[in-house]
Amino acid sequence: MVKMKGWLGQMGFNKNGGNINWFPGHMDAANRAIRRRLKLSDFVIELRDARIPLSSANEDLQPMLCEKRRVISLNKKDLANPNIMHRWIRYFNSCKQECFPINAHSRSSVQKLLDIVEFKLKEVISREPTLLVMVVGVPNVGKSALINSIHQIASSRFPVQEKMKRATVGPLPGVTQDIAGYKIAHQPSIYVLDTPGVLVPSIPDIETGLKLALAGSIKDSVVGEDRIVQYLLAVLNTRGTPLHWRHLIGRETEGLHHELDDKPEYNLKDLLPKRRKPPNKSDIYYIEDMVSEVKCTLCTTLSEFNGNLEDEGELEILIDQQFEALQTALKIPYKASEARMMVSKKFLTLFRTGKLGPFILDDVPDASDSAS
Repeated sequence: MVKMKGWLGQMGFNKNGGNINWFPGHMDAANRAIRRRLKLSDFVIELRDARIPLSSANEDLQPMLCEKRRVISLNKKDLANPNIMHRWIRYFNSCKQECFPINAHSRSSVQKLLDIVEFKLKEVISREPTLLVMVVGVPNVGKSALINSIHQIASSRFPVQEKMKRATVGPLPGVTQDIAGYKIAHQPSIYVLDTPGVLVPSIPDIETGLKLALAGSIKDSVVGEDRIVQYLLAVLNTRGTPLHWRHLIGRETEGLHHELDDKPEYNLKDLLPKRRKPPNKSDIYYIEDMVSEVKCTLCTTLSEFNGNLEDEGELEILIDQQFEALQTALKIPYKASEARMMVSKKFLTLFRTGKLGPFILDDVPDASDSAS
């Protein structure tokens, strides 16, 4: 693979010679509050994005987290490549760190996580009347979705006396802005504290910052959708991912539903969590056709590319060609004044909703490395 960091600098990702910074004032205050509550917590669920198991770790909190009873829960496992996920589990196990992949929207998946938490707390329950479980993680990793799923399970399992308040969930990072406690069990009383994710104030590694932006932990407006998609295309091309879609070429006239060409365009944003408008049959056909067109486009442009992917300049030329080809595949008018931005927004939505397939962006380190 091309040396990405040098290429990123030349592509202008390291804007104005500085690092990506995203640290709102409310998160600065939340960071201090989290540190105070960590000292009081009996167990920590550290939620990370399964697509970036290391990049989504909060480095500032790792020294404190390593001293606590903890499980690293890799959320959004449905969006991660299962063939690589098992290698990550082995890696964390080799570092003597409990790791468990979940889908925070799946009740059965969250139930298994709670079983692990209860097992780990068994030795503490006998001597403590009240136990605190803390959920931590970077923005938009799924903490609020996890809390809400825990509430659904707790309401059917435990005699909860107070009315349970649901956490606020949103598609943008940093939505949950207050640290609040939720009682999920009685005798003994177990409280789950929902905490806003705290991203480190400055990300010295530009590629880590772009991975976080790609996963939605950094607002798109900070980095720019165009730059995020350039990075994603660079990763896909250097890994040869589009070549795995070669079997789709030639099937345009077989599998695509051309009778839907005149159908009004489905808004891809409706696929995002909490903005989800359930697609009907024709919507599903429309999305499937679009995804097939996008995959065929990327596969064809990469297959026909005669340049050297290890050369930063030639890789940039390929990506520019793919932007133009994607404009057609995504049915964006050529006269659109912000066509490239529209391509970026749609392509990001397809990636973030798993329509392009499951991915893991982080490379599995050697087992001898730290698990933080």
